[in-house]
Amino acid sequence: MSEGYLQALKLRAERVERLTSWCTEHLASAESRVLEIGCGHGHFLTAYATANPKQNCVGIDLVTKRIEKATTKAEKRNLTQLKFLKAELSEFLEALPPEIQFDRVFMLFPDPWPKKRHHKNRMIQPAFLRRLTEITTPKADFCFRTDHEDLFAWTVEHLEQSPGWAINANAEWPLEETSFFQELMDSWRSLVAVKVKR
Repeated sequence: MSEGYLQALKLRAERVERLTSWCTEHLASAESRVLEIGCGHGHFLTAYATANPKQNCVGIDLVTKRIEKATTKAEKRNLTQLKFLKAELSEFLEALPPEIQFDRVFMLFPDPWPKKRHHKNRMIQPAFLRRLTEITTPKADFCFRTDHEDLFAWTVEHLEQSPGWAINANAEWPLEETSFFQELMDSWRSLVAVKVKR
């Protein structure tokens, strides 16, 4: 292995360790937890946390400026149960201590990676759905929304093939909160999947 590769592995391990410490500090004592993957500027999760003050909410995103903006929103509203964290998804999932599980997970308008050769980069993959069953409580749900038809079909297909999740066609969306980003769209598709009892 090259020195550069070894250094990259070391830095990744350090980030994962820091994330584990953060999760233990901010989430371990919570009674109910909600996660948003790819929280952007925090518009939706801030509204959700306002409407659900008894739930501890955490939003993750990889872009520093988005996290800073989201954190400012939470602080201005004194939402102490709402936290935003800069983290890469795979590192966050790896860092989570086993005792920390979420009751609800949101994924709103993720990158659709429309070109076929890039589909491997989509977040909805069998390995992700397996890990999602491990970090969620027995009655958890997974709320997904996109404006990309092919990505929606991809997500439906993967959830239908997953032994850990089942789409609930009758489930209501937990909270409607239209952002400026959504107002620019013609339409979008949503689904709620529930965890399957084993």
